[in-house]
Amino acid sequence: MIHAFSSTIIQVPVDVVWDRVKDFNGLPNWHPAATDSHIEEAHAPGSVGCIRNFALTDGSGRIRETLLAISDVERSLTYNMLPGGPLPFVDYVATMQFWPITSTDQTFAAWMADFDVSDGRHEHWRNFVAQDVFIGGYQALEASFGEE
Repeated sequence: MIHAFSSTIIQVPVDVVWDRVKDFNGLPNWHPAATDSHIEEAHAPGSVGCIRNFALTDGSGRIRETLLAISDVERSLTYNMLPGGPLPFVDYVATMQFWPITSTDQTFAAWMADFDVSDGRHEHWRNFVAQDVFIGGYQALEASFGEE
């Protein structure tokens, strides 16, 4: 099993960050790898069990993820990646969580995932998720607040 973990400080207050991230269908609004997202029928957007379906900006395909848990109190959300997408991930489950840095009105953010891969390239995919997906995502998230 692969464990990927990344954390950072975002120069924006935690409630502002959480308000943007908790929109489960809003990933394309801040993550550079995601575009053309929609919530599939059967569950209301943002409710546990809803499935976001988004295209990757590199054109390699679509990813489907289920919202497994969400908490405004803990400012966290957990989701899994469903099989059948362009990535070789198996049993992928990730959690994002945000805490206030009270002395500076900033946000401490942590993003972690546990998964396996079908192609045997464990270290490659651990680094890809930790750096490209998580750190790249957090950098783009922070930058998205300057675009308003």
